[in-house]
Amino acid sequence: MEIKDYGLSRERGFLSHYEIDEIQLPAQFDEICKAAQNLSGLLSSGRARHWLEQLPDPSIEVWIRTAPEPQIRTAMVRYSFLTQAYAWGEEQPPERLPANLARPIVTLADRLGQAPLLPYSGYVLDNWARLDKTAPLSLDNIYMVQNFSGGDDENWFVLVHVAIEAEAGVLLDNAARLVNIANGNGGPSDAEHLLLEMHAAWERIYGHFARMPERCDPYVYFHRVRPYIHGWANNPALDGGLIYEGVEKFAGKPQAFRGQTGSQSSIVPAMDALFQVRHSDDPLKAFLDELHSYRPVEHRRFIEDIAKHSRLRSYVAESDNRDLRDAFNACLEQTTRFRTRHLEYAASYINKQAGSIAGNDPDVGTGGTPFMRYLKKHRDENRDQVI
Repeated sequence: MEIKDYGLSRERGFLSHYEIDEIQLPAQFDEICKAAQNLSGLLSSGRARHWLEQLPDPSIEVWIRTAPEPQIRTAMVRYSFLTQAYAWGEEQPPERLPANLARPIVTLADRLGQAPLLPYSGYVLDNWARLDKTAPLSLDNIYMVQNFSGGDDENWFVLVHVAIEAEAGVLLDNAARLVNIANGNGGPSDAEHLLLEMHAAWERIYGHFARMPERCDPYVYFHRVRPYIHGWANNPALDGGLIYEGVEKFAGKPQAFRGQTGSQSSIVPAMDALFQVRHSDDPLKAFLDELHSYRPVEHRRFIEDIAKHSRLRSYVAESDNRDLRDAFNACLEQTTRFRTRHLEYAASYINKQAGSIAGNDPDVGTGGTPFMRYLKKHRDENRDQVI
């Protein structure tokens, strides 16, 4: 295996190989881009739907046949933010998404093999750029390109995720190499070296993760950031979903898609696949299995191929190299630690908050599940599977 075959890199991991500020969309998207760039102003007007309903439908069916992937993904970022703003930008959610938004986002989503609403890839992976193009990708050199309301808390929440995703490139590259080693293309000392590199990468990831509270306040996150990223599934405020007007394949029936969530990140699933971590059946496992289809196609393929070909656990278990086993278990503990930190943030940023914003339930994740007890269960299952 080689990660370049999945559009990934050691330097950027699952992040886009381009930067969105450098992607120019055709003139037919001019009004769309203008609205997206002024989305905070439209939302502040209190009449976001009034303005969004006036946008033209650029009729992208012909363009999308030959459009380069960076343009398609950039258009998806713009349209997914406009779609979420239409759904959640006023006090009460609508029953319908108008055709001028519904048709383009469904066309884009179909081309990308994803759902027609904001995905984690559109929120984080494809929605960043460097301030100084000659300097490395780092927290002090990146910005969030597309916003909802904007502000430090919204930006910081996304940028910490971008920094984590970039750091995880080492995990992904080494995972592919470990699969190769465990299948006969290397020795125990090579595997141990890669695992130690992964352990160091995890420490850098925690360094970024620990900085979340610096500039993203839990109250502001819950009341000013989180409301826009919910989906339409298991959300009483939308009572069964959202009707996508003008989309023939949906036949006028409400569609209930899952909302953007960090659980759509492919880092932990890739590590579970590598270390062959198994989770017993529960509602969160079923939810996470469903979320797999919300990831970019190549990211899904990477996780699936790792799961299919990894025999790292048996390779380590059959070895008499104690250092190799210790390195394996230390990396497994790092994913447990990551789940623990996720649990702590879920508690402080969501579960302990209270509010009456439509669709923004502190006991339900943005993907639509009661997450707290199942996060604990998955954390514990992870820890129990050391060798």
